[in-house]
Amino acid sequence: MRRSRAIASCLAVRMTRRRLGHQQERKCTSRRTTFSTATTNGHKRRLESNDVVKVTQHSSSSAFSDNNNNTYNIHTNHESMELVDNLLLRTSEMMNPHAANVVAYSGGVDSSLVAALVHRAFTDYDNTVYYSSDSNNNNNNIDKKRGSVRAVLGISHAVPKLQIETARKVADFIGIPLMEVSTLEGDDEAYIKNDGHACFVCKTHLYSTLNAVANAFIEQYSDNGDEQQQVILYNGTNADDTQDPTRLGLQAASNFSVHSPLDQITKDQVRHAAKYLGLSNWNAAASPCLRSRLAMGVMATEEHLRAVELAEAFVRNVLELDETINTRVRMLSGGKAMVELDNSIIQAQRGERELAKILNEHGFAEKCTSEWGFKKFGGVRGFKTGSVAAMPNVNVPLATATL
Repeated sequence: MRRSRAIASCLAVRMTRRRLGHQQERKCTSRRTTFSTATTNGHKRRLESNDVVKVTQHSSSSAFSDNNNNTYNIHTNHESMELVDNLLLRTSEMMNPHAANVVAYSGGVDSSLVAALVHRAFTDYDNTVYYSSDSNNNNNNIDKKRGSVRAVLGISHAVPKLQIETARKVADFIGIPLMEVSTLEGDDEAYIKNDGHACFVCKTHLYSTLNAVANAFIEQYSDNGDEQQQVILYNGTNADDTQDPTRLGLQAASNFSVHSPLDQITKDQVRHAAKYLGLSNWNAAASPCLRSRLAMGVMATEEHLRAVELAEAFVRNVLELDETINTRVRMLSGGKAMVELDNSIIQAQRGERELAKILNEHGFAEKCTSEWGFKKFGGVRGFKTGSVAAMPNVNVPLATATL
C-alpha cells in the first residue's frame, strides 16, 4: 500500500524531532533471531516457505555510546536534516506497513542506514496511523493485520567475524530486530569457481534465503487462516554502486524486485546521513565480502576465504589500523598475497617497501606460506577499489545459482 505524501511528510517531521541517539540516557533494545538452515539426511539446504523454522531469540541492549563510553555526536545542520528527511520520505513511500519488510543487512554503512530508515519509517507510520485512529475513535479504519520490519544478516565463510560483531552492535543501536541466517553460496560450484559471476550467484542465494526465511517466520507466527503477507526486500545500493559495471549482484537484486532507498545519493551522502543519525560505522572503510579479495579465477573455497581474513587481521594488528583505514590482502593468481593499504598509510610509513619490511619483521611472509595457505608474499601497494575485479566474458550467459 502506498502512503500519501502528506503522511510521509508527517513522518519526516517526526524523524526530524526524534533523531536516533537524541536522548543519550535512553537505551535501545533489539532482539537477534538466529535461523538455522533446514537439514535433510544430514545435508544443509536452503529454507523453503513451508519449512518449520526453529528460532532462537537473543536479547541485547546498548546505550547510545560504544564500549569505550564514547558518545556519538549528532550533527544538526540544516543540510543533514534535509537529506535525512528526504531519505525517510523516499523510504516511507517504498515501505508497506502491512508487509514483512526485510533489510538485506551486512553491518556496512549503506545497509545500516537503510535499516535505520526502514525501521523508523515503519515505527513512525505505525504510531502515527494508530494514534490518529484512536484519537478519532475511528477504529473501523484500523487494519488489524500488522506488518513487521527486521534486518537479516547472512552468515557464511565470506563474512568476516569482525563484520558480524559490528553488524550486531549497530543493529542494537538502531533498535531493529536482527536475524542471522546461514547462506549456502559456498556450496554452489558457480560461486566457487569465481569466474566473474560469483557476486550474482551470492546475491541470488542471499535474496532467495531472505524471502524463504521471511515467509517461514510469517507462517510460524501468524494465525491459521490468515492471508499470506507480502514480503518487501531492501538493500543498501547507492548511486555510486549503480555506475560500477562489475557489480553483477545488482542484477540479482533486480530479479527479486529489491528496493534501494539510497540509489539516488552518493556514498559521501550516505556517510553524511549515517553520521547525522549517530551510526558508529558512518566513517568505517568499505568492507565487502572476503570473496572480493580473490582475483578472478582463484577458487572461492573456505580455505582461501579464511586465509585472507586471517592475513588482514594480522596486518591491521601489526600496523595498528582502525576500521576507517582501507586494508586488503588480495589472493592473486598463483596464490600470491598482495597487501593493499590507503596511500596515506603508505606515505606515513615512508613507502611500500618499508611497510613490507615491517610486516616481515613480524613474520607475515612466513605465516602466509606456513599457516594461511598462500604461496608467497608479493608485497604492499596502494589500495584500489575492485583492483582484482574483472568483467566476465560478455558472450557467456549469466550464471544461474544452484538453489
